Amino acid sequence: MHLDINRTYLLLGSNLGDRELYLDRAVQLISEKVGDVIIKSAVYETEPWGNANQPGFLNLALGVDTRLLPFELLETVLEIEIVLGRVRHEKWGSRLIDIDIIFYGDEIITVDDKLQIPHPEMQHRKFVLEPLAEIAPNLIHPILGKSITELLVTLTDTLSVSKR
Repeated sequence: MHLDINRTYLLLGSNLGDRELYLDRAVQLISEKVGDVIIKSAVYETEPWGNANQPGFLNLALGVDTRLLPFELLETVLEIEIVLGRVRHEKWGSRLIDIDIIFYGDEIITVDDKLQIPHPEMQHRKFVLEPLAEIAPNLIHPILGKSITELLVTLTDTLSVSKR
């Protein structure tokens, strides 16, 4: 069975250990297991969101062409996190690596808390929108009907996000 290629946008983050190494290794594994990395943002230094009592993050966004279905994509990125040593202790806590699915084509998918595409909070988070605007400024949010640039312009999140 031939599956169509879908463009998915992922956000990667790390705030423990050698953060750049974890991001680089995650990009490599995504390329091997998810699909072709078509575009990659710069690395951004960001203040922690939700729980300020932790080290700052490095974040980057990827555009990846994948043949994986959404649930396969989720399983694969979770496996990559585990391979890289991710242990889930607390919501918004420190982590070696975090890989979030932001968009999967223009699909809208809601399956309980495990899989929600587009990412339900992405429009409120500068650390997501800044790197995404770098690689896909005109991408339209399928629910909100606004481009990434438009979402960024109206954003109220004031946490520091700066390109490295």
